[in-house]
Amino acid sequence: MRKTNRPTWLILLLTLALIATGCGATGKANTSGEGAAEGSGELKKVVLRLKWVHQAQFAGFYAAVEKGYYKDAGLDVEIRPGGSDFPSVQMVASGSEHFGVTGADQILLGREKGVPVTALATIYRETPFVLFALKESGIETMEDLVGQRIGVKLGGNEELTYRAMADSAGIDTKDIDEMPVKFDLSPLLSGQVKAWPGYVINEVLATEAQGHEVNIIKPQDYGINFYADTLFAKQELIEKDPELVRGFVQASMKGWEYAIDHPEEAAEMGLKYGENLKLDHEINMMKASIPLLQPDNRPLGKMDTAAWETLQDNLMKLEFLKKEQDLSTIFTNEFLE
Repeated sequence: MRKTNRPTWLILLLTLALIATGCGATGKANTSGEGAAEGSGELKKVVLRLKWVHQAQFAGFYAAVEKGYYKDAGLDVEIRPGGSDFPSVQMVASGSEHFGVTGADQILLGREKGVPVTALATIYRETPFVLFALKESGIETMEDLVGQRIGVKLGGNEELTYRAMADSAGIDTKDIDEMPVKFDLSPLLSGQVKAWPGYVINEVLATEAQGHEVNIIKPQDYGINFYADTLFAKQELIEKDPELVRGFVQASMKGWEYAIDHPEEAAEMGLKYGENLKLDHEINMMKASIPLLQPDNRPLGKMDTAAWETLQDNLMKLEFLKKEQDLSTIFTNEFLE
């Protein structure tokens, strides 16, 4: 009889051990944060899709990771590079990613197509986009572009800004010889084109680093200033988990504040995210970005209705946008406060 009773308590002990082990394994595996118990200490997995490849243009997001600001907000953030193959609006709209960075114009254009994304903060309050020419060309203004061949990046924020600048200057772009270009500066450096569309924090620096002096034509000189890098999320996420959104936005802004105060350190942080980045260029990019992030000491990230109205008016006038959108649903500052 003893032999038949003995396995019973052994089996009971083994069963209890297995249950305890199973509970521990389950808790450890659930790192995504989906359905995580409140107060469990687990981090919610969040994905941010950038507008472009990894570089100091996004230093504040790297700082938020490296300084632990996202972790303090209960978030485990993965930052993925963007580009033409990974358009952030489409990636976030698909539901596979949580947040994205794009030009403000893409938010409006996406909404017109029925894509329910909402802007949460603007990173570059003043656009880094410019047209620039080699100094020896003598080109200094939009009027100087008439009759000249220039490079144009078609289909995005760069084209919109260029055409808005021309319109503001009273120039018909049919009087300018436009050549579609991408990212290789060779046509400018070889003289094939006389002016180039680029960022004052990137292509201008790269051209100057090669020993060329440049003349810069700023959109602001023609009354044009469209929000550039803009942080956004799908409206569904905002409604479903506003505390996650608040935590992410505020941690991101804290990262940007740190990057502004420590530009060299922030630029160096980016080296671990992107391949073949050069520290000197990244530091110069970060330092050149600072005046554009908080022009006139305005609040970091905060958006103005007037700026969105101006952007929409230009999109309509230039026929990029066919129908006006309700701006009250396009952006919100609530998560910055």
